[in-house]
Amino acid sequence: MDTGMAKNDLATLVRQLISGANKHFTPNELLRVGGATFTVTELTEVMQRFVDNKDATATQRATLAARIQAERAAAPSQLAVIRVFETVVRGAFGDAADALADFGLTPPKPRSPMTAEAAAVAVARRAATREARHTMGKNQKKKIHGSVTAALVVTPVTTSAEPAPPAPADRPPRPA
Repeated sequence: MDTGMAKNDLATLVRQLISGANKHFTPNELLRVGGATFTVTELTEVMQRFVDNKDATATQRATLAARIQAERAAAPSQLAVIRVFETVVRGAFGDAADALADFGLTPPKPRSPMTAEAAAVAVARRAATREARHTMGKNQKKKIHGSVTAALVVTPVTTSAEPAPPAPADRPPRPA
């Protein structure tokens, strides 16, 4: 028997082994299998339990897959109701720790005030970020006006029948 088979293929093979054993052996015939002696009936019972376990597992997996799919389909709407209810509870009881504890909730942690040094660092970082990204507020954008200085230069096109004179050479050619 090849152990590299898929589980369903293995169960099919075991079913065929049972069928073949029932066809070619008598039910009370003794067979030595793996160092032990079995009757054909006992051997087929062992193999049938294997097949039954595989079938039960396949059925349970299919049921589990269906339940997981149903849970995933229903979860978003259920979670939305749960979140809204949590908001209602927090709104009704505020920061009352004992009442919130009855619902399994904890009061929000109070915000600790920022030190003067930390505030100064934060302001400097924000300014550096705005400068690096060239971000501006709407009032700063209003102050920016485009200034274009343009001059129209018109060059007349002259048509002449005479070819243009050759450009003078900078140096005379060298004697060879």
